[in-house]
Amino acid sequence: MNEELIQQITKMVVEKLEAASSSQTVQQPTNKQKVELFSKQPIGHVEVEKVKSSPSGAVTFHSTTEELKRNVSTVKPTPKTAYGKTKSKPKIDSEEDKLAEYRKKTPARIGVGRAGSRPRTKTWLQFRLDHAAAVDAVYGEVPDNLLEQLGLFQVQSRVADKEEYIRRPDLGRKLSDESKSLIQERCKKSPVVQIVASNGLSAKAIEENLEDVYLSLEQSLNNLNIEMGTTFYVDKGRVAVMDDIGELLQPDVVVMLIGERPGLVSAESLSAYMCYKPRHGTIEADRMVISNIHKGGIPPVEAGAFLGTIIQKILKYEASGVSLVQKEN
Repeated sequence: MNEELIQQITKMVVEKLEAASSSQTVQQPTNKQKVELFSKQPIGHVEVEKVKSSPSGAVTFHSTTEELKRNVSTVKPTPKTAYGKTKSKPKIDSEEDKLAEYRKKTPARIGVGRAGSRPRTKTWLQFRLDHAAAVDAVYGEVPDNLLEQLGLFQVQSRVADKEEYIRRPDLGRKLSDESKSLIQERCKKSPVVQIVASNGLSAKAIEENLEDVYLSLEQSLNNLNIEMGTTFYVDKGRVAVMDDIGELLQPDVVVMLIGERPGLVSAESLSAYMCYKPRHGTIEADRMVISNIHKGGIPPVEAGAFLGTIIQKILKYEASGVSLVQKEN
């Protein structure tokens, strides 16, 4: 290529570049504006602290900072279950207090709890023990030495054994022929009060309570100058056997001390049934009873003494049961 042509082209390119750079030059400002970040004048209400006069040598301290009281509300989250439901507060204390109060008023099984679908082991064993005691009370026998000690002779109802006694209550209400003959032979006729004892449905009740009740009742009748007949014992007897006894001996009042049906709370509870001139055809409304005589209920000695006052009232009004209540009113 021609060197002169190259020089001319190069010169033209340089001239164009210089012209372009001179037209795009930016002029910088000559006057600079000063920007202040903080105001020199105070803003708002400013109090000037007055220095109190103090004796020479006294040192005073001034707070340089003021603590701001923060009002932060503390809201505890509500506990929820795994399924998103709000948990209810347990009422264990209140429920336990109620159950404890109930237990003080009754020997019944209250709030014994469960282990899954069954009773707790301790509760179940106690239930089995009480049930066994009730069965033993029904099928047990009164010790012969107790009857001998109290001077009671023994007669029989028409019941052959315990199984028949449970199945046939009617046979327990009648004396056997041999027993009738023995009673007529050995007992006083037409006494004012005739006392009879029977195991009934709890031989344990007679074993535990008969001595205290009988001796206390005997003393009470002696103090009231009320004549007693010859006391005896009826094996496997029912309450209404006093009707047979009334026909045989013709007493004014028959008192029958008989074992109650045992329960799971007590298997040794005794009852005292009384009736004014019981005979065949006497209705149950003419009988009266003081029940729950045992160490956990009515004390036997107190029961015997109280029976004496009831017998005195029966003789006074010549009535018992509902008829006595009607005459009293």
